[in-house]
Order: sequence, then structure tokens, then C-alpha cells
Amino acid sequence: MVRAARHAGGDGADGPEDGFINPPVTRGSTVLFPSLQALRERGSLRYGHELTYGACGTPTQFHLEAVIAEIEGGTHSQIVSSGLAAVTTPLLAFLAAGGHCLMPDCVYGPTRRFCGTMLRRMGVETSFYEPMLSEPDLRALLRPNTQVVFVESPGSHSFEVQDVPMIARVAHAHGAKLLVDNTWGIHVFQPFAHGADVSIQALTKYAGGHADLVVGAVTVADDRTWHAVRDAALQLGQYASPDDCWLTLRGLRTLGVRLERQSRSALLVAEWFAGRDEVARVLHPALPGSPGHEFWLRDFTGASSLFGVVFRPGFDAAAVDAMVDALGVFGIGESWGGYESLALPSNPTITRTLESSRFEGPACRFHIGLEDPEELIADLEGGLAVLRAASE
Repeated sequence: MVRAARHAGGDGADGPEDGFINPPVTRGSTVLFPSLQALRERGSLRYGHELTYGACGTPTQFHLEAVIAEIEGGTHSQIVSSGLAAVTTPLLAFLAAGGHCLMPDCVYGPTRRFCGTMLRRMGVETSFYEPMLSEPDLRALLRPNTQVVFVESPGSHSFEVQDVPMIARVAHAHGAKLLVDNTWGIHVFQPFAHGADVSIQALTKYAGGHADLVVGAVTVADDRTWHAVRDAALQLGQYASPDDCWLTLRGLRTLGVRLERQSRSALLVAEWFAGRDEVARVLHPALPGSPGHEFWLRDFTGASSLFGVVFRPGFDAAAVDAMVDALGVFGIGESWGGYESLALPSNPTITRTLESSRFEGPACRFHIGLEDPEELIADLEGGLAVLRAASE
């Protein structure tokens, strides 16, 4: 993965002829052809990296797709306009009117909203399941018309690591596609080695790395899945600008070193939180007791820089808000994966429908950037003092 992020598309046979390390930005909408026959022949090759029209892909986009496919371990990748587009494009590719989708209760809020609005209007029903469910429970939830089983592992704000191999086995036996939102695990989880049909990436996060672009990717396991995803992307007009693709490629060059530093710092901060009296539990997959820790040990090669903290029930959401407002080094923001540390209360940000996935106290999500961990902990010390004072 690290070598792919650092070198793919930048040297050797795949590199630019001018000798520069990074491929150039190629901007354009119209592609000229020497003849009508050439236009028609190339236009029929919609599943490859053929230059036909700017919205169908540029050399810069194709470079990025090759790198992402290699990092994820898939066969093909489609770059789209955002992380949410990376969710909705394969859902639209594999769900049809009268179909049924199984979605984990821990899922990203905009994904939940899409299921309850646009998919519902299309005649697709969505059921939400307990992320840590057993194999018999999963089988019981499948219906004759279940077309997609969706996984977000770890879960948004609640950080459950799901048993992806088991879910893949059950979904495939039923004839359903398994879609995995792998944004947290871009560097530490190989989705296709564990049975995914589609891997979803918000490249806005770790791949971009600098909080200055919005882009997504849909990577697939095989050609048949690729044809469905590529068709859906073309029909929806899903692509990303050459400039955003180039910035993502540049961000990927430093992905390995950024994530090594950030994951190490995040674990230090998470362990510090675990020793605090104000904290009920820390939701970090690498910590024993975090939901699905055993699956993280089995399936992941490392951890990420995003985790959650659940405070004791004696503290309320208003006190957590006061704590976050008092932080000076941490920013307040809804994204993550960049070089900057962020804090965001989980209440009332997230929506849950199953009682088992609700927190016993107010919660907060933390993203650890490239700052010194000691500086971050000192900032949090002050924030916890405000938390306590606001609860007296």
C-alpha cells in the first residue's frame, strides 16, 4: 500500500514521458478524433480508460483510479465527486424498485438520510441492523428481495468493527452484494481479501490529507461488478475535476508517514482518555473492550486516527458542548483525516434507531492530527476542567 501511494502513476512504465515525478494535470472536456470511425470505436469502450469526453475521465483521473485500486486491492476504481457520492453510486447500481437493503445502525448520517428519502421514493426498503449481530441474526433479517448488505466498519461515531468475512459469506449465499465503507481503514484493512464486492472511500479524508478537497472512490472486486458501477457513474455524471484528482494524488504520496504518526498519537490520546474518571469508555478499535476489538485484531494491520469517547452519565450534552468550545488546539469540524485535530460531539449529531447502539452518556468524536500529543493532552486537560465545572 505504501509503495502504491508513493510511486504508482509517477515513475516507470506508467509515469509521464517528460520525466517529472508526478503526472501533469490534464484538463479538458472535448476530445478530438481523427475520424468518425475512431470516435465511434473508442466511444463503445466505456469500461476501460479510454479518452472520449472529459466527464468520462481524464488521464489525471485514470492515474488516481489506478493508485486507489492498488491500495484497496481491487480490480478497478471509479473516482466520483465526494465520499457521499461513493456511497450512493453503488447503492443505485445494485438496488432496484421493490428491493431491500440491509444497513448497519451505526452508519454515516447522510447515508441513512439517502436510504430514507431517495431510495424510499424509488421503492427500495431499508432495514437497519445491529452492527455486532450474530450469523443467525443476520440470516433472519435477509429477505427474498434483499439485494445489498452494507457495512461501515468501524461505525460512524460508535466505532464498531464488524465481522466482515461472516457478513460477506451470508450475503453472497443469499445472492446479495456486500458494500463496505472502508474510509477509516484505507491503510489498514483490505476489503476484498475479506469478501467485499465494493469498497467505498471518502478520499476527502486520509487520501487528500489536507482538508482542502472533496472527492470519493468506488473500488470493485471483479469485472461484472465494475460494469454495473461504471454504468451507474456514467449515467449519474459522477466524476471529479482533474485538479481535485491531482491534489489527491499528491496527498497520497505522504499517506503512509502521516498515518503512521497520526495513528500512534491517537492511541496515546485514547489511552489517556481511558484513564480519566470523567470517561465511561473509549471507542477505539485497538483498545480491548471496544466493540469488535477481536475482529480488529483478526482482520486489521493497524489503527486509524479517529475514535470516540463516551462520558459518564453524570455529564450532559451541554457540558460536552462547553468542553469542545473551550478547546484551543482542537478545531470543531465535521470532517476528519487531515493534518489537523478535531473534536465533534456525537449528541445530537448521530441518529440511531436500535436501543443496543445508543450510548450510556454523552459522547464526542476526536480526530488526531499531526500536532504533538502532549500539546493535545494539555488542551484536553483544560477542556475536561470545563466539562466538570459545567456539570456542577
